[in-house]
Amino acid sequence: MNYDRAPDLDERIFDIVQKLKMEHVQLPRVVCIRSRGSKSRRTLARCHVLPKIIQEALGIKAYYIIEAISENFDSLQKEEQTKILIHELMHIPKTFGGGFKFHNYVNRREVEKMYRMYKG
Repeated sequence: MNYDRAPDLDERIFDIVQKLKMEHVQLPRVVCIRSRGSKSRRTLARCHVLPKIIQEALGIKAYYIIEAISENFDSLQKEEQTKILIHELMHIPKTFGGGFKFHNYVNRREVEKMYRMYKG
């Protein structure tokens, strides 16, 4: 697997966070990565979090990483990519403390609702 920073996705995340007023998302601590070489056929993107024990051991605050799997994500239409980025951002809880919202909250219906708000 190869990992590269994705400044183009950073810009899109910034736009989404601003338009949806996701004020709990602390953008300096959200990093977008594009991975290449994944064997995954179904996964388009993932949200990772720096585990609490590592935060404590290193004396740093929470960081969230949004990984776009290039082989599966890049060929999608921009609208679908935006929905996926919204989906990944929705995993970040209001506390921004290293936790994670699961798919009982982050689901297609809620993502579609957020996307309609984003499109305004």
